[in-house]
Amino acid sequence: MAAGLNAADPYETLLNSVSVDKHSLRVGRRSYDLTHIDRVIAVGAGKASARMAQALERVLGTRVDGGLIVVKTGHKLPTKRIVVLEAGHPIPDQAGLHATKRLLGLIHDLTPRDLLFVLLSGGASSLLPAPVPGVTLTDKQRTTRLLLRSGATINEINVVRKHLSLIKGGGLAASTRARIVTLILSDVIGDDLGSIGSGPTVADPSTFADAIEVLQRYKMWHAVPTAVRRHLQQGKKGTVPETMKPGSRRLRSVHHHFIGNNRIMLEAVTHTARRAGLHAKLLPTAITGEARIAVKQLTDLLSTIAAGKGLLRRPCCVVAGGETTVTVTGSGKGGRAQEFATAAALEIAGLPHTWVVAFGTDGTDGPTDAAGGIVNGETVLLAKQVGVNLRSALKRHDTYPALKTLRCHIHTGPTGTNVNDLYLLLLL
Repeated sequence: MAAGLNAADPYETLLNSVSVDKHSLRVGRRSYDLTHIDRVIAVGAGKASARMAQALERVLGTRVDGGLIVVKTGHKLPTKRIVVLEAGHPIPDQAGLHATKRLLGLIHDLTPRDLLFVLLSGGASSLLPAPVPGVTLTDKQRTTRLLLRSGATINEINVVRKHLSLIKGGGLAASTRARIVTLILSDVIGDDLGSIGSGPTVADPSTFADAIEVLQRYKMWHAVPTAVRRHLQQGKKGTVPETMKPGSRRLRSVHHHFIGNNRIMLEAVTHTARRAGLHAKLLPTAITGEARIAVKQLTDLLSTIAAGKGLLRRPCCVVAGGETTVTVTGSGKGGRAQEFATAAALEIAGLPHTWVVAFGTDGTDGPTDAAGGIVNGETVLLAKQVGVNLRSALKRHDTYPALKTLRCHIHTGPTGTNVNDLYLLLLL
């Protein structure tokens, strides 16, 4: 895991993407003449954005005229010229609301001769709340809680978020006249620009009708606040403006550059496993869907490997990435990685020398202090011996206390990066 985190370190990956040579600023293959730029400002949000800000300050030094980024509480890092503020995640809070207002005020008066860096990583959607008129922060909080517990995909969740926000769905780009360079550490499988941080500098092809359809599909339409329903209905009728759409002239001076993603991390883990003497295979497709069901995408390989019929033989390591969902019922405590690990324990019960790891690369899985879990073929037996019912914990979505009792948690604290989840199947 350490090798994967190092490969996805946004500090190092940003240094590899951005450089300055005299008066020329290079971002990927694109260059900017600093003699034609009056001010350089950096804003952004996400669990990894503080690490990105540190790297940008190292590259640009005193050429950075200021900035502001918002990170999840506990993820703050020291910076010199870019202000770092903390806010709530995954539920937006008052601190995030104030920080977003301050951020929008900072970029409002920028001109086309100014260059605005937007530093984006996973978590930005929650950390930058800017409710549309008529919708309160409390309304956004209730809607967010319902969405996160519904089992909706991140893309579906963001369709709703974009249509309740002044900053998402291209809203940030529309709030300033500056040239924009968005640097992105992707936490979205497939690296869809519109889904990372809900696309604050990206055109949004979705509509108010699409947002309504998501809420109806997951049976939340009558559960969300009245103000939310009213705004979305007004938008569908055309009485309030849509999000920024493809073809907008504003987007001609907006450019995007990826500095890292899930794949970079997975390839590093696979390479390290091979160097350790394991037969390693990186799965070509991401693990997605309901965590307790998605685990089968990994454990279905067990029988063929154990029988010596597959492409791998012991000792081996199957590496996979992705991001599962959890449709929560009840008030249990856990996260998608812990739910995945608990379901895996039931799948591999009784198998010798077999382990499954599920790990959130940001160091926090759901609203807990654990990054994920590690289980083996003896975990179910141990659970029975100490009176822990794993099936019941899974059913109640209360996997955190169960794994804590079994000492199956992975604890890292904030890692400074965020590139989805890592899953490992080990047969030694």
